[in-house]
Amino acid sequence: MSMDAELFPRGRTVVAPGAVHLPDWLDAGRQRRLLQACRDWARPPAGLRTVHTPGGGTMTARQVCLGWHWYPYGYARTVVDGDGSPVKPFPDRLAGLAREAVTDALGAEALAAGASAAYDIALINFYDGDARMGMHRDSDESCDAPVVSLSLGDTCVFRFGNTETRTRPYTDVELRSGDLFVFGGPSRLAYHGVPKVYAGTAPPELGLTGRLNLTLRAGGFPPGAAP
Repeated sequence: MSMDAELFPRGRTVVAPGAVHLPDWLDAGRQRRLLQACRDWARPPAGLRTVHTPGGGTMTARQVCLGWHWYPYGYARTVVDGDGSPVKPFPDRLAGLAREAVTDALGAEALAAGASAAYDIALINFYDGDARMGMHRDSDESCDAPVVSLSLGDTCVFRFGNTETRTRPYTDVELRSGDLFVFGGPSRLAYHGVPKVYAGTAPPELGLTGRLNLTLRAGGFPPGAAP
């Protein structure tokens, strides 16, 4: 934790047009309840899995999906790259959480602009102290509703870049347990990643070793069928 972070309260930060960081958005009680839900979702079938890329690589962050199952690089209704089970349902409470997050970060007008696409996807990534996430874009959805990112557990460096390249310019943001990051509008397809996790920095009372990131998205897909 930096000295500046100790001396000065963290406040709302506009990292790029349409990209906003809201520190401490989830209080301790909401963090605990969300963590318990993540533990339930991570159990098999259709539980936490290791993701393999088409080129033979392996993602170091493990993942479980709700609503639609993401695999490189598309969506399905079953865990096509795992145990083949139907994906777990996307709960209404997460849809409500996503709408609340977008309203708080970007304003009600941002939510109204994407009102035709309901939030129906959660990608939950678990990072241990050695896990990373390379620079990538969330571009497999069929609509441009803002992406909602919630952090639990260990602090990480979240690298938020530009829409053209995986390289500079980018901004490194420290995301701690309870933080919210939303990106939409001109930043919806910006490259982003996690180059570092600070092991052992989770709030002790949370009871989590590692970092969980919940990414909530609106797929915009026709009901009942994979895109």
